[in-house]
Amino acid sequence: MIFTHDERILILGAGIMQGPALRIAKEMGLKTAALDGDPRAPCIDLADRFECIDLKDKEGITAFGRLLQAEGGLSGIMTAGTDFSPSVAYAAEKLGLPGIPYEAALNASDKERMRHCFKQAGLPSPKFIVLRESPQPDLRLPFEYPVVVKPVDNMGGRGCRRVDSPSGLEGAVKDAVGFSRSGRVIVEEYMDGPEFSLDAVVYHGEVTLCGFADRHIYFPPFFIEMGHTIPSSLEDKVQARVLEVFIAGIRALGITLGAAKGDLKLSSRGPMIGEIAARLSGGYMSGWTYPYASGVEPTRGAILAALGKKPDPLVPHRNWTSAERAFISIPGRIRSIRGLEKAETTPGVKDLFLRVKIGDRVRFPENNVGKCGNVISAAPSRETAVTTAEGAARSIGIRLDAPDQDTDAFLAGGLFPGETSPMAHIPPAFPVSPLILKCLSLLPEPEFPSGGTGDFYILPFPEFTESGILDFMGRSVEASLAMVRDLTGHSLPLGMEKDEGRIPLGRSFWSAFVRGGYQGGAYWVDRLGYERIFPAGEFRGLRSPPPENREEP
Repeated sequence: MIFTHDERILILGAGIMQGPALRIAKEMGLKTAALDGDPRAPCIDLADRFECIDLKDKEGITAFGRLLQAEGGLSGIMTAGTDFSPSVAYAAEKLGLPGIPYEAALNASDKERMRHCFKQAGLPSPKFIVLRESPQPDLRLPFEYPVVVKPVDNMGGRGCRRVDSPSGLEGAVKDAVGFSRSGRVIVEEYMDGPEFSLDAVVYHGEVTLCGFADRHIYFPPFFIEMGHTIPSSLEDKVQARVLEVFIAGIRALGITLGAAKGDLKLSSRGPMIGEIAARLSGGYMSGWTYPYASGVEPTRGAILAALGKKPDPLVPHRNWTSAERAFISIPGRIRSIRGLEKAETTPGVKDLFLRVKIGDRVRFPENNVGKCGNVISAAPSRETAVTTAEGAARSIGIRLDAPDQDTDAFLAGGLFPGETSPMAHIPPAFPVSPLILKCLSLLPEPEFPSGGTGDFYILPFPEFTESGILDFMGRSVEASLAMVRDLTGHSLPLGMEKDEGRIPLGRSFWSAFVRGGYQGGAYWVDRLGYERIFPAGEFRGLRSPPPENREEP
């Protein structure tokens, strides 16, 4: 359906995740107005009109909608990839526009209400309790550990973590409260098994599936999605069982018009509902990977539903696979980023989204907004799509400033048993065995010749280099060492005999490399380089390299 008259739609959000909605609405001939609390939101220019309004401000959004109605009309309101479906529903209700009831939108955004809806409908969902303050030391849960703690009203995994014993509950609840707008935290049973993302367009109760993807979750106790692959590899009859539960959950929440996004698990007890939201998904699925894989734009269907019009048939006409993969960093400050052009021009790569820049401070992700970027591929073959996305993500190298207090703290803890560090919970880049750690502890630590002018070489560590293990991005030891050489410009040969003109790197280098991967190894080389220039500890006052060395070559 193409609109040839001046119908207008209001879209909440002007970020990357709302870009497809703004673009597709314009392609459909609609006038677009966008709202965002960020006056520098990246997709503002795609809208015909923009207003800076906090998306939590329901009254402000409604007032702006009335203004649009008075100025020439407003036919619908929607969002995609945000947690503000209640704002959409509230404004639609007040303005007489198509939409779901405000109460249904609250059901789909408040996890306490959501769990009650599923329980009342008899749907498979974890047992739970809700806390409004730190738990008492003697609190007894009505279910067994492990549990999952998360705020009732946030998205992107913010404040969400697994807790394996009573000793960790208080700290997890305190962190989750900090991410909750209402100060409420939900504690629920942990669901085992693989996780899936599902998207759907809903028109007067008719649910059309628009994507079923495998989610790739890592780094417990947090739940970090390092990517997704669509379509799912799950066999059809099991997918049908998961889809049946998803549709029942949509109806239990009262989502009758617009879109729905679900996170479901196939647990040992069968399909179970994690969450269902009254919107299209974020995470590059509805606007990128599903269209690449199927040839269908679910965003178009959601726009039509928001206008109260029956969506066009959403029948896939392509049978490809699309894979999205994230790349991340250990803690520190970004000095340079290499490999972006190589990744972006890799055959089969459709998009590269860089979420950081030189000079930014980065952390190891504890939620899904802490990643450095994402690569999306598409191909007729599942294997090709996956290897393309993963290879492109691995080709990107992020070099950190040295020295840096955060990077030092990360590299100092969490490798050997008994080490204490605020960052000890972050896993090492390489999952190493007790034997490798024992061999590492026995490596010599050569005396550092302060003021030396020669290049570095690395003492051999065959128990590690020949082990065949991969880092958390899937890089081999050999590939990670090649990245260190590329980032630092040092040849770093292995196993050279003692040479007065070269400086040996031993146990400390390998510890940094095992703990921090290529970034830890490059950081250690850079750190020693500054120590040579600024002996006797003077280098510790140097915050970053000269500006001319900060740009990507």
